[in-house]
Amino acid sequence: MKTDPRRALTQHTYALVLAGGRGSRLRQLTDHRAKPAVHFAGTMRIIDFALGNCVNSGLRRIGVLTQYKAQSLIRHVERSWGFLEASLGEYVDIVPAQQRRDERWYTGTADAVYQNLDILRESRPKYVVVLGGDHIYKMDYGVLLAEHVERGADMSVACLQVPLADACEFGVMTVDAQDRIVAFDEKPAHPKPLPDKPDHALASMGIYAFNADFLVEQLERDAADPASSHDFGKDLIPRLVHSAQVHAHRFENSCVNMVGDRPYWRDVGTLDAYWEANLDLTHVVPELNLYDEAWPMLGRQPHRPPAKFVFDDAGRRGVAVDSLVSDGCIVSGALVRRSILFYNARVGEGSTVEDSVVLPGVQIGRDVRLKRSIVDKGCVLPDGLRVGFDPARDRERFNVTERGVVLISPDMLGHAGWLDTR
Repeated sequence: MKTDPRRALTQHTYALVLAGGRGSRLRQLTDHRAKPAVHFAGTMRIIDFALGNCVNSGLRRIGVLTQYKAQSLIRHVERSWGFLEASLGEYVDIVPAQQRRDERWYTGTADAVYQNLDILRESRPKYVVVLGGDHIYKMDYGVLLAEHVERGADMSVACLQVPLADACEFGVMTVDAQDRIVAFDEKPAHPKPLPDKPDHALASMGIYAFNADFLVEQLERDAADPASSHDFGKDLIPRLVHSAQVHAHRFENSCVNMVGDRPYWRDVGTLDAYWEANLDLTHVVPELNLYDEAWPMLGRQPHRPPAKFVFDDAGRRGVAVDSLVSDGCIVSGALVRRSILFYNARVGEGSTVEDSVVLPGVQIGRDVRLKRSIVDKGCVLPDGLRVGFDPARDRERFNVTERGVVLISPDMLGHAGWLDTR
């Protein structure tokens, strides 16, 4: 029986998930939780995509580096990802910022890894994959590692093509004919376009593969540089492209979820992007396939009762159309259309929920009309509430985005709700 060569690589690889960011553009959604802990797709959190990619790829030694308001994230990872087999050397370690090196928190992405080099040394990997925990995508990191080794690279940077107008939010690279990176500019004001596609640029995904010894050497060198901001994109990569073998890895080669000829990847860093990515899942054929048994969405879920729809009378019929309704929900004589109800949500009689994302534990009263909204965890919407119909009135009470999506939080409603610590 032949051994998959990728499996041999992943068994000698340690994955570090950078999950300490707030995600301030998500506004009140990250008041009590870090961005990777924000709920997504009815039953998941954003970080589940990175962790699921690791496990599906065969990377089963994983460290999750946390910092900002991490309790919600820590509990989720402990309870949902504790199924790996420790006796086989499989684990997901949660690593809070501990000021291991000195009395300061992480100052950049490279510094976050540097402050935890003892964990890498303890694991003694040959390779290290560093990735963020705040994007929505499905990727086989084994393909990235195999290409990294085949090319003899010191560092590989996963990349994708983005519209030139958006490229100023990314690290933009220039590559030669062998995809070796010859220039790298972090968040440039004037991004350099692709030669054969002038309306697009080649952007870093913030996913890196390293030879472990090389990574340790470069992080120690960077830490000793007082002029460095200790960030991979701002400091390490621009320096290394001139002194080491740094190659670009094309995401389309390792993407598990293609949409036609395009790889699916979403940064849900704004409320509009978050709302749109969730609502896409209600389409008949959504761009993101959550039902792929070959690349399952992993993470252990608590046992909850099935979703329930009650009453079948004219004017009060429990119905959901083109929607995702999670376990523990009760739709009581109400209509849910093109929406997502996260677990344990309740919708009262005579209410209508349209084009909305309703997070866990939300209680929607009777005769409520809700449209183009995001309702945060633990909100209790009073009987007769109208949201999404009068923008001026909505702005007086709630947070309204540029595209007119309304965010409702417990604080806006004048009650504490559930602090998201579970």
